[in-house]
Amino acid sequence: MGTQLVLPRHGGSWRVGVLLGEGGQGAVHQLDSLDGRPSLALKWYRPESAHPDQRVALTRLAQLPAPSDSFLWPLEVLDGPEGGFGYVMPLRPSSYLPIADLLTGRADASFSAVARLCMGLADSFLRLHAQGLCYRDISLGNVFFDPTTGLPLICDNDNVGIDGHEPARVLGTSRFMAPEVVRGEAQPSTATDLYSLAVLLFYLLMFHHPLQGRRELAYACFDREAEKELFGTQPLFVFDPLDHSNAPDPAIHGSVLEYWALYPPYIRDDFVRAFTAGLDKPAQRVREGLWRSHLSRLLDGVMVCSCGRENLTDDGIPMGPCWACKRDLRLPVRLTFGPRVLVLNAGTRVTRHHLRRDYAYDDAVAEVVSHPSRPDLWGLRNLTERTWKATAPDGSAQEVPPGRSLGLVVGTKIDFGPAIGKLAG
Repeated sequence: MGTQLVLPRHGGSWRVGVLLGEGGQGAVHQLDSLDGRPSLALKWYRPESAHPDQRVALTRLAQLPAPSDSFLWPLEVLDGPEGGFGYVMPLRPSSYLPIADLLTGRADASFSAVARLCMGLADSFLRLHAQGLCYRDISLGNVFFDPTTGLPLICDNDNVGIDGHEPARVLGTSRFMAPEVVRGEAQPSTATDLYSLAVLLFYLLMFHHPLQGRRELAYACFDREAEKELFGTQPLFVFDPLDHSNAPDPAIHGSVLEYWALYPPYIRDDFVRAFTAGLDKPAQRVREGLWRSHLSRLLDGVMVCSCGRENLTDDGIPMGPCWACKRDLRLPVRLTFGPRVLVLNAGTRVTRHHLRRDYAYDDAVAEVVSHPSRPDLWGLRNLTERTWKATAPDGSAQEVPPGRSLGLVVGTKIDFGPAIGKLAG
């Protein structure tokens, strides 16, 4: 701490600042600019972890563009005056928390924030894999999230390698490794990343591990051999439709039974596939693109009860009473684009994604707002610079200029330009 450095690629002088965290490989410090630029982070390896192959891999990664803004990607590699090395990466904003905080109750997030977190993770690893890279160690410890927006940040990217072209120095994290890795039959790869991603998504949506059911209760001592059986040699999904011997015990695993029932069939079907056929057949694992598509569908189906709590629906159709207040949920107003549905709650935003299917959820084109003098009346405000053309249920036409709103009248069709939507009830 206090050491001054020169960053060849960034230029200028920098000072090693406060310790941000420590792990098995090394320590991460804040790196403060002496000329007022935004701070960065520096990970410095301990001597026993400073392997030359790691430095070569890091140098290669630093020459590649980050797959997306969700990765705290290596920016440049630095060598120490007495040997050793480290790398510079973007600094994690203070608003981002470890996702482990979500599972332990130290952080709270809505259904929509968690759905967006999961969708963002699927999208991020899709982009990583599209570059021919594999992450190798997807787990709870390597992801942070903004509890308000749900946006993820992925750290520890020094584990990333070229898929199938180099041996892994890290095999993964216990309980997240694919069964074939646990058994010692395979190295980490894109295929094993898909398994680890499915485990991570199950944890985030169900607050439980997908393979820990009744069978774990039979072990007198949950030692390394027990872990190898449960997660490697004899894995069995807790919701396997054909074999119920590892089903959740209601007295011990009641929460996962409650969460499982809240999700629509297409999400449950994805997990069944991931942890039945996908356990032993890597080619049948759920791909990142399908997770991304179904998680965006889940996000678009979130509806808010009159009590203010979010509920999950099956494409806008309530699947039961509100989980919080137990009152029946009324069918919400929905904006449909063919088979795809967006539930319209107060403040819901229609985004570029809904018009172009490109997952650009931050580019809003419309927003549900209340009438300025009649708060019980709701409309869809045009946030674009182009005029919409709307057709009422009786066939009459109307133009909606930028900044103006259109009433939420069921049966109205709206020509947004790139796509036509219809209000349904």
